[in-house]
Amino acid sequence: MKLCRYLPNAVPRVTRSIMRKPLSAMTHRQLVSKAVEWLRQEYGCGIILSEQYCATGEIPDVIGWKGGCRSVVIECKVSRRDFVADGDKHFRAQPEEGLGCERFYMTPPGLIAPDELPKQWGLLECTRKEVCVVLQAGMLNLRTPVGMMKEMNLLLSSLRRVEVRIEPQTITEFLKWKNRMAEYNGGILPQGLVPPEQETNSHLPSES
Repeated sequence: MKLCRYLPNAVPRVTRSIMRKPLSAMTHRQLVSKAVEWLRQEYGCGIILSEQYCATGEIPDVIGWKGGCRSVVIECKVSRRDFVADGDKHFRAQPEEGLGCERFYMTPPGLIAPDELPKQWGLLECTRKEVCVVLQAGMLNLRTPVGMMKEMNLLLSSLRRVEVRIEPQTITEFLKWKNRMAEYNGGILPQGLVPPEQETNSHLPSES
């Protein structure tokens, strides 16, 4: 991943004043798309949802899960007004109720300074060509049991939407695609596929 040359304690004063002026006209949708791409290609997340509503109240712009069920939230902001308003939400005032083991803001270059971030949050700056890691999120796991239950709610809500789309099939039938592949292939799975019971799941915590 690409790292920027400055960190919060090394940003010169003149640079901080420039940072308050956005230098890009990227839309929110474009930032969300870049965040999804970055989580998948650069951050190793295998499961990613964007702008999915659930009953918990928090609608993360992008949330992904990587090995060990570690979740990563990215909030995309295209204006100072959006960034300030985000800080007024109750799950920002009470971060223990929020989603994400790791949390980032993604903005156009120059929108906010690293020292304006909540504690342990990271900062990504995005142009049309690249995503730059201005500040890596802290190593502290910010997700509490409350946040874990909210993430489960989000995943189950999203899974239910899939089930509605594929009716009259059930989720179980839909996921048995490997069985159908074996049937089509004379009872043998095509080369490169393994039976479901032999699949590994990096998203589950390791037993070691």
